Amino acid sequence: MGEGEKRGIVGWALRAEVDGDLDGVPTTSSDQPLAEPATHLNGVTSIDHVVLLSPDLERTKTALKALELDARRERHGELAGAAIRQVFYRLDDVILEVVGSPDTAGDGPSNLWGITFVADDIEAAAAFFGEKTSPLKDAIQPGRRITTLRHRELGMSARTALISPHVKS
Repeated sequence: MGEGEKRGIVGWALRAEVDGDLDGVPTTSSDQPLAEPATHLNGVTSIDHVVLLSPDLERTKTALKALELDARRERHGELAGAAIRQVFYRLDDVILEVVGSPDTAGDGPSNLWGITFVADDIEAAAAFFGEKTSPLKDAIQPGRRITTLRHRELGMSARTALISPHVKS
């Protein structure tokens, strides 16, 4: 990408009445029907979740509440050695994971930090990408496995992971 061009996931569409942005993220409203599932050559079948990084978690939660979205779950974790809080929302079949500091708030917009796709055969999908993935490991969700793509080596500007399907209990 050329100098000055935006990188990563630069916007999205939601099935909600949105007026131009959601906490700084370019957002449009959509009434398009959900796409029929398909399988890509790399084994991906759908989007599992999108990660929204927030400099002000309470501000972002308020913006989502204005869209009548309710948090389903919250958890404390760690990202690159820093304490984080993760807040999860359900958007149709996709999870929105909002990540921010549990204790501090900063200025600036939120940004779409990454995306995780479902691969029905996670081992085959990881093999497809070869050395451009991290080793497969257990995901936070019980019974699931995950790998992170080395997105820059693949010419991608968005952090990307692949995860096995949900385990039906």
